[in-house]
Amino acid sequence: MPPALPRRSAAAALVASAVDAVTPVPDARARSDSRRAARSASAAAAADAADAKDEPVDGSSQYDEPTVRPVSTTAPSSAEVDLAYAPRTALSGLSPLSSRVVRSAPTSTTASSPAALHLARRASWGATPALTAEIDARGATAWLDAQLNPLTAVPDTAMDQLVATTWPRLSLKTWEVHDKYYPNSTGDLGYDVLGAYVARALWSRRQLLEVMVDFWTNHLVVTAPWGDAWDSVHRYQIDVIRRFALGRYADMLVAAAKHPAMLAQLDNESSTKRAPNENFGREVLELHTVGVAGGYLESDIRRSALALTGMSTDEESGEYYYRQIRHHQGALSILGWSNSNASAQGEKVGEAYLTHLARHPKTARRIATKLAVRFVSDSPPSSLVDRLADVYLANDTKIAPVLKALFTSGEFAASTGQKVKRPLENIVSTARVLGAKPGPDTKGWLDGLVWTARNAGQAPMGWPAPNGYPDVAPAWAGAGAVLAVWNWHMGQGWAATQTSGNQIAYPALTSLLPTTLPTTHGALVDALASRLLLGSVPSSSRDAICAFLDKTAASPLRSTDAAVGWRLPYVVALVLDTPQFAAR
Repeated sequence: MPPALPRRSAAAALVASAVDAVTPVPDARARSDSRRAARSASAAAAADAADAKDEPVDGSSQYDEPTVRPVSTTAPSSAEVDLAYAPRTALSGLSPLSSRVVRSAPTSTTASSPAALHLARRASWGATPALTAEIDARGATAWLDAQLNPLTAVPDTAMDQLVATTWPRLSLKTWEVHDKYYPNSTGDLGYDVLGAYVARALWSRRQLLEVMVDFWTNHLVVTAPWGDAWDSVHRYQIDVIRRFALGRYADMLVAAAKHPAMLAQLDNESSTKRAPNENFGREVLELHTVGVAGGYLESDIRRSALALTGMSTDEESGEYYYRQIRHHQGALSILGWSNSNASAQGEKVGEAYLTHLARHPKTARRIATKLAVRFVSDSPPSSLVDRLADVYLANDTKIAPVLKALFTSGEFAASTGQKVKRPLENIVSTARVLGAKPGPDTKGWLDGLVWTARNAGQAPMGWPAPNGYPDVAPAWAGAGAVLAVWNWHMGQGWAATQTSGNQIAYPALTSLLPTTLPTTHGALVDALASRLLLGSVPSSSRDAICAFLDKTAASPLRSTDAAVGWRLPYVVALVLDTPQFAAR
């Protein structure tokens, strides 16, 4: 393929809104013990061993010393470039793709309603023409009701089958993982989790469920692929996050506290009455429930840890195991909750404490605030947060009624343009709007997607601190994140032009064009914006893209022009690079 051309200064106008912030850095919360250090060392050794496979055994470089040649500092004219790549002058003239790549008919650019587009952008991993058409056809209320009851109202057989056949290890119980990999640890299950995670984001029909899976994954944080939960992180996603994502938060919190993955992640499996580990006891207050301003005392953190002693794991199987010998006995009182706690059989005491925290008014406000930040704006109106918190409490911590109230609120309807996609969302939504589908090597392609997200600073389940990835625009305005996403736009556009060798299936890039070719270059940009953004771009952005092509908006467009030939991937990428596509 032709080398990527430097983007002209005029095209830089597309991202004038970007600021020179840095990629977010996790806060310092390193609370490790000797077991964690040993596992980290094991993981590092495994990574070093993998890297060593690619290095020459004699220590010499595997690359020849480059030949130094003078480099021209004069950029060729667009006419010279067009001439040099004459064989690519018309993508529409290429031979049909092989059976490994799916070609589709030109896609209709019928405008969706603003309300459907807004809902699709916020309640999915990326709006597409098909999704907005579905919302318009069913009605926003009916579509939302179905998404809030996905297991019964939204069949997703193809997605379930893809996950089952591509990542069969996800069905393993934690004890089966221990038995299969004894005496070693592994990152296999973690990598499988990440693959299935992004696959569902891309192709599941239960889009709101997948958005909420991401929300809770960044609230009750367990990292992958490597970490203390290497043996159980896959079950945590299935048995805790996915199971309760739209259910009662009280149930999810208790399930998380008793899951081997969380017990390992925040060290409660090693907590005892004689040596209580305060890590989980602190985070359950600070991050999972009432928040740092929740009104608890420093001494409450210790009492919180004591209430949860005994919840542990079995060393041989790795499964949850309650150790009554480790449970602290004695009266406890925390944030309005009290219990005589007179018996070593204290599992129910811990569950009652967690349920109390989940039902606490300050927890209600914290969860309501985080949901409003995710779906409405970086600084949501306090009036909305108050109403959502009331709904949360009135429904005994059920999440679906809170979401229904949020999406039907006036504040949500008025919030268009007030949220920005994080890098992973931008990457996933790009593939969705380009129509990427599973293909010959879906798993390999998804691994590449995860690698790109990691380069952009947002590998799924990769935030090392227990507070989850930030969800406000300034955290993601760094040049590194923007450049990684732009490169993904360019790469996906080129992949869609290839006639063979693709890992997944793409519709022909020319299917993005309207059936009748636009008469001007400006009209071409507008048509691509309508198809990719389901909206429009400002005239300044349209003019900048035309200037990149050495054209004006009024320049006539012919079927042999580079803009609809070899340069079409560049035009598509530039439209995807606009702030309009970056809007959530």
